[in-house]
Amino acid sequence: QVQLVESGGGLVQAGGSLSLSCAASGRTFSSHAMGWFRQAPGKEREFVAAITCSGRSTDYADYVKGRFTISRNNAKMTVYLRMNSLKPEDTDVYYCAAEATNRLVQADAWYGYWGQGNQVTVSS
Repeated sequence: QVQLVESGGGLVQAGGSLSLSCAASGRTFSSHAMGWFRQAPGKEREFVAAITCSGRSTDYADYVKGRFTISRNNAKMTVYLRMNSLKPEDTDVYYCAAEATNRLVQADAWYGYWGQGNQVTVSS
């Protein structure tokens, strides 16, 4: 069982940066690949980034590649998303999620545990 709590969202101007954190509880955090997703009202949730248990491998959606960085600290049981060069179209509620195994997958159906979501708003 993994419980996830996100923090760090907020309002930023286009071109700015924000960092999101996702703190986990439960003894199995280091056994889970972790992902970040985002969702706007009335739209489907979409994949942003994922990282394996060790942190050595990552995957990014094309629309954030080169701007966002996912990382994790297993000792602190926390996964991070650093977002640079933010655009208004990055405005969404961002969710962290834990995948059942150690695979980098983009489909949200494979993620069994979800945080509560954190709003990121980018003004133009």
